[in-house]
Amino acid sequence: MPEAAFVQATIGDSEFDRDTAVTLREPGVYDIDLSAGWTIIGAVNGGYLLAVLGRALADALPHDDPFTVSAHYLTASRPGPAVVRTNIVRTGRTLSTGQASLFQYDEAGNEVERIRVLASYGDLDSLPDDVRTTAKPPAIPPVEQCFGPQDAPAPVPGSSAIADRLLLKLDPSTLGWVLGAPSGKGEMRAWFGLADGRDADPISLLLAVDALPPTAFELGISGWVPTVELTVHVRCRPAPGPLRVSIATRNLAGGFLEEDAEVWDSADRLVAQSRQLARVRLSN
Repeated sequence: MPEAAFVQATIGDSEFDRDTAVTLREPGVYDIDLSAGWTIIGAVNGGYLLAVLGRALADALPHDDPFTVSAHYLTASRPGPAVVRTNIVRTGRTLSTGQASLFQYDEAGNEVERIRVLASYGDLDSLPDDVRTTAKPPAIPPVEQCFGPQDAPAPVPGSSAIADRLLLKLDPSTLGWVLGAPSGKGEMRAWFGLADGRDADPISLLLAVDALPPTAFELGISGWVPTVELTVHVRCRPAPGPLRVSIATRNLAGGFLEEDAEVWDSADRLVAQSRQLARVRLSN
């Protein structure tokens, strides 16, 4: 039989949309079953979690598009049932601000807060076209010259279920850690997309900033690098096509490092920026 044709998923009808969809229980309160498909070494990816909260706030607030989202990761989330509680802080003509927290239950049945978010939403399509910037898209080789988890002869450390849901092609110059020869530069660059072909939108940008391997790998540090705080700025609605993501760390001190990310679309526009603080487990 001939091979079935690939049908590209669309925004609103994709695995990402289904796995981040929240169900309204009562005003401001949403239920969700966190999918195991977005885990890394058993932990639910922080960008996926941010997209879940971002979707709940988009429903709760009068504006649809995240402009700035700041999250504090309090305890590790796990796949399974969760509750998102939202609160409208302020509404205005161009921006509205809200707070959201995600809770799960412990073994005793008590609610445990996993993440707390403060975010401002607006309408990206209403922004002026004037752009004055010195930022430039990252220099990444063509996608066919880059490598993803599926190209590795053995499983890539840190990759698991989420790798099957992403189209991730890493710049070879940031892959020294795979060969046991990390560059020490603390940089990671990649082409990014969703494996089912769904184009990016403002909510999926919240995933994109936290989907690459940690820059700590290129510093010669392996293992889990849990996020403490993550702030994302969404600058404009991305054009269809693959994204380019670059992440850099300049300072590791006291067991913590920062990661600064930029996300560029197919039209060479800077569509999102982020900074996160992460904890590093240094070996003695």
